[in-house]
Amino acid sequence: MSASAAYARMDSPVGPIWVATTRAGICAVGLGAGQPDTFFAWLARHLDPEPPCEDPAALSPALAQLREYFSRIRREFDLSLDVRGTVFQRAVWAEVACIPYGATTTYGEIAQRIGRSGAARAVGAAVGANPLPILIPCHRVIGAGGSLTGYGGGLEVKAALLRLEGAPLPAAAIETYVSDRR
Repeated sequence: MSASAAYARMDSPVGPIWVATTRAGICAVGLGAGQPDTFFAWLARHLDPEPPCEDPAALSPALAQLREYFSRIRREFDLSLDVRGTVFQRAVWAEVACIPYGATTTYGEIAQRIGRSGAARAVGAAVGANPLPILIPCHRVIGAGGSLTGYGGGLEVKAALLRLEGAPLPAAAIETYVSDRR
């Protein structure tokens, strides 16, 4: 990797995925709606002014682990991450990273676990700003009533990831998902 960051694109069952790395680790994953524009905009805001280079070899381990995830072989990732965010965001993302494969939790439960009960909306904003979806599994965070709430990649991608993992989708989540598609 000659530039300060590298990126690669891969195809997946939920559409193209863009992955970026720095020398410190994977720093961004882009999937679903708005890609690759939002992915490259994030890189421009958070990385050195030097544009990242396309270098699939530099991302080979990450791409291989993502393929294993989509093949239901891998449930946890073993990658160095370069997590960029505020102290609060990083606390939220660390808690989100603890949600087991195939399980879900709510924004309110995350807020309680980080000692900020009553901060469910702030947790929601932090979850929404997660630059490492799938690796930090924000798709596993749902609304208090079991609804599939916002997801940067789109609710269809969120539902697909939860189905891939065999997570129970409450009737409320399925109804919300179906009504959002109409």
